Amino acid sequence: MSEIINFFSTTGFAQLNWSYVIMIVFGLIFVYLGIAKNYEPLLLVPIGFGIIIGNIPGTFGVYSEGSVMNLIYYGVKSGIYPPLIFLGIGAMTDFSTLIANPKLILLGAAAQFGIFATFIGSLLLGFNVMEAGAIGIIGGADGPTSIFLSSQLAPHLVGPIAIAAYSYMALVPVIQPPIMKLFTTGKERVIRMKTPRLVSKREKILFPIIGAIVTIMIAPGASALLGMLFFGNILKESGVTERLAKAARHALIDIVTILLGLAVGASTQADVFLKVDSIKIFGLGAFSFCIATATGLLFAKLMNIFLKEKINPLIGASGVSAVPDSARVVHHIGQKYDKNNFLLMHAMAPNVAGVIGSAVAAGVLLGILGN
Repeated sequence: MSEIINFFSTTGFAQLNWSYVIMIVFGLIFVYLGIAKNYEPLLLVPIGFGIIIGNIPGTFGVYSEGSVMNLIYYGVKSGIYPPLIFLGIGAMTDFSTLIANPKLILLGAAAQFGIFATFIGSLLLGFNVMEAGAIGIIGGADGPTSIFLSSQLAPHLVGPIAIAAYSYMALVPVIQPPIMKLFTTGKERVIRMKTPRLVSKREKILFPIIGAIVTIMIAPGASALLGMLFFGNILKESGVTERLAKAARHALIDIVTILLGLAVGASTQADVFLKVDSIKIFGLGAFSFCIATATGLLFAKLMNIFLKEKINPLIGASGVSAVPDSARVVHHIGQKYDKNNFLLMHAMAPNVAGVIGSAVAAGVLLGILGN
């Protein structure tokens, strides 16, 4: 009997308490949303499962020095995984609509206002300036960028920040439509835009080269992210490295996404995650995402005051970096009011501009706060 009791004392059941149960339920919800609701399943399923295994007491988790999960988590805390994901994103992204209509990059820039609004909000809620900088980037709705910046400025907040960023990315179809309807009129939602011009191969090749030079000059701190993004894109557009581009946009990004999602989920151990600061971060994340969406919409309306050829303000909502979900939501909402209005190609321009914009914002924050 004593041996049985001793064995039971070594199991997770003996060490289980309410905080671990809460986190395991939280992980199950993530898995459910990914599988049943199809909300970003490639992200939520690995993260949710990571939350579950990370909150089984007695295991050698990400904070156990030298454990397997600790070694996997090294790619998160060192900032290795995000640039590799950006490489894959660049290899699968078509910048044609942005090249054809460069003024739409302003919508991607406008949506980044959420980052700086959240930075101020974080300071007001008692976070120090380094923590506020890391939290603020959630407003860009870009998971890899959020992980990269928080790993550099506030490593102890990587878990809550990553979970908040990916949660709101997954909830784009739920959060954005009400805001889009609130800030646009029925007349504005049915505006049709001209089909973008055809972009030459030379332009597609020059764009990542020029884009890398200009953006990295502006924000050297984000060179790892921006360099990999544009490098992946030139692999795609050059026409001579398709094999490398295919590996980057399929095998590489899939492997890194699995490792990153599992590690980030496992980092949310109850004793580390269940704190007042985590609740504040989730609240700030929701605030920042709403602000980013609203500023994108309002800036599109402002642009229409000066443009002869009007743009559909709905595409301003896709200025956040949730690629391509935000652009799809814009297209879906537009078709509710006009079934023959195809906004997807137009919405992709501010959407990919938002990816660049959030990385530049991260580089600026890292350059200012990291020194």
